[in-house]
Amino acid sequence: MTQLFSAESIIVNLSSKIKLKWVAGQEDPDRPIHEVNVREHATLIGHLNLIHKNIIQVIGKTECDYLQSLSEGFRNDVLQQIFSDYAVAIIMADGLPVPDKLIEFANKGHVPLLSCKTHSNEVVDIARFYLHELFSDKKIVHGVFMEVLGTGVLITGESSVGKSELALDLISRGHRLVADDAPELTRIGPDILDGRSPSLLRDFMEVRGLGVLNIREMYGNNALKMNKHLRLIVHMVRLSKTELAQIDRLEGARRMQSILGVSIPEVQLPVAPGRNLSVLVEAAVRNYILRHSGYDATEELIHLQQLAINSNQVS
Repeated sequence: MTQLFSAESIIVNLSSKIKLKWVAGQEDPDRPIHEVNVREHATLIGHLNLIHKNIIQVIGKTECDYLQSLSEGFRNDVLQQIFSDYAVAIIMADGLPVPDKLIEFANKGHVPLLSCKTHSNEVVDIARFYLHELFSDKKIVHGVFMEVLGTGVLITGESSVGKSELALDLISRGHRLVADDAPELTRIGPDILDGRSPSLLRDFMEVRGLGVLNIREMYGNNALKMNKHLRLIVHMVRLSKTELAQIDRLEGARRMQSILGVSIPEVQLPVAPGRNLSVLVEAAVRNYILRHSGYDATEELIHLQQLAINSNQVS
């Protein structure tokens, strides 16, 4: 994935958290904005590293002491590497005075040199969060995202199947709402999807017949969760008696669904009068937790049956 990235965008987006000062090094007028292939960079920002070159290098007291300990010739070689054309910006942190030598290389290489009083570790942590928000793959999905028994669960299904009613019942049982109707999923790792609510819809849920409800006002702060990693999808579906009879009695209706390249287990939950769907969702989550820890009830039952068959054959 290729993104446009500039030093000015860093300053603007971090301004509420870090007060950055542009000291030297105007961006090259022939290349004012960098195209960054995110997949090629293990980390986009970090403390000074000449092996795995971050596109934003942070220099704190430790890194400054290291540079000062080098011989002049070797130091110039290192600075030449730091201020090369791969770098979007160099940030001097910890309130350190900016050495004239860094200003010289910044101006010569057309690489922005920024400074701030914030501790270098904090600069890295805050900037990584901003970069994650900027570069991560995102997708809006249709459904209700809940935290059930500490697990991120996305409830999906066709319109009017009862997703919001099920979510409301789960909330009344002590579980927590993350997002209703349009959860935003973000890929934050090779196999991790983080879900949250768009800011405009946060705290609200729409239930047919009741209209829009403010869950925070009705149930309190503990009924809501800001974000959660998605671990399980519960897909609500109306099935005929014939279709219900065709479901595997041992395995149930399970499959893997791919979202943003991440495989998420999905459980099909048949909707029918008289079924306690909240209890079934809780059971599905408990079963997922057990399977994730290595226990499979189906395999154990088959194993016990096989032992019983073998025992009868021996006797």
